Amino acid sequence: MNSLPFDIDHVGVPPIKCQGIKTKLVPFIFQNIRWHSNGQGRWIEPFLGSGVVVFNLAPDRAILGDTNTHIINLYRAISAGTITAEKLRCHLQKEGDLLRKDGEKHYYRLRDRFNSEASPYDFVFLNRSCFNGVMRFNGNGRFNVPFCRKPERFSSQYITKIVNQVGWLARQMRGKKWDFRHGTWESTLESASLQDFVYLDPPYIGRHTDYYNNWSQSDANRLAVIAQRLSCGFALSMWFENRYRKNTHIEEMWSGNIIRLFRHFYHVGSLESLRNEMHEALVIRSGYEALEQVSTTAHKHGCQIDLYQLK
Repeated sequence: MNSLPFDIDHVGVPPIKCQGIKTKLVPFIFQNIRWHSNGQGRWIEPFLGSGVVVFNLAPDRAILGDTNTHIINLYRAISAGTITAEKLRCHLQKEGDLLRKDGEKHYYRLRDRFNSEASPYDFVFLNRSCFNGVMRFNGNGRFNVPFCRKPERFSSQYITKIVNQVGWLARQMRGKKWDFRHGTWESTLESASLQDFVYLDPPYIGRHTDYYNNWSQSDANRLAVIAQRLSCGFALSMWFENRYRKNTHIEEMWSGNIIRLFRHFYHVGSLESLRNEMHEALVIRSGYEALEQVSTTAHKHGCQIDLYQLK
């Protein structure tokens, strides 16, 4: 797909989970952005994360960056065909049997092996067997999430679910010119040109964000300044308010853009306080917003929608 907006009836789910994954919000995002690649433009994401947005959009051309080398290595390998659904099935069956036998001892053995060898296969296994589906690394870049305490985790049905996700992703990638880049968001944005569109999903300021490295208020402010100097369209996902407070950063740093709001519920997070209803914003460069009222598809996916423009 190389044209937005459009309705999507079924949202595909990628094989890894991240905090703040946008699975429920994909229909809303696609319905509210206006962009046509004209065969030349590229979809650019400097904060790839799980990749759920671009993988469902499936543009012909994309630049996809992340500071997390394990995410980039996994998706490069799937794109290149060196990781296949059936190879992953064999790996998950083998390690799942050992997990069932030895429980958390095997989880921590495998976690140590991953932190030494960085196997993409082990990365998927850890991501799907760690506590609360959290992706987190310490200051030395070592995966440090504890075990989920479910030694029976990898049932045949669960393995098939993950394998099918990899198969779906491989089909979405087929024939596409996608450039997966390990690097900073600044270096990814340097490639943006007039016909491109940039989707920004940075770590959320004011929330627990050590999924791979730290993200400060200063970083968020720099992103706002640099993004608004781009020659192309952009959209930013950022939390707007929750039951406790409002995110003043949006009005302070992104004024003059279009903002469209929706409500949804977070199910993934290290603390219960991070797993509650969130009012979330899609900030869109003026001129790149969909002009018509959004359809009911987003409501089907649990989104309550409000529309207004920042002054």
